[in-house]
Amino acid sequence: MNKITELISVIHDFSEKRNWLKHHNGKDLALSIVLEAAELLENFQWISNEEAYEKNIANIKAELADILIYCFRFADEYDFDIEKIIVDKLKQNEKKYPIGK
Repeated sequence: MNKITELISVIHDFSEKRNWLKHHNGKDLALSIVLEAAELLENFQWISNEEAYEKNIANIKAELADILIYCFRFADEYDFDIEKIIVDKLKQNEKKYPIGK
């Protein structure tokens, strides 16, 4: 078992113990990802990038963790192999955005 699979299992168990899996369908997980991304973005509103990191680094990390947790739950819900879909997407991007273009 690799680290990503282990992490997905921990997240799944956490959610299952709280009876949250019944709420974790594709639509609601996708919605939660977007909402958490908006919360991440709030850390940068009306201030410079540098100031945001200086003032909000702990919250930035927490919001990123929320996004990743929901992304991993989404992948788990649909039995997506995260490593494979990322590698596949990078290969598509290599063709779409070749070096030097």
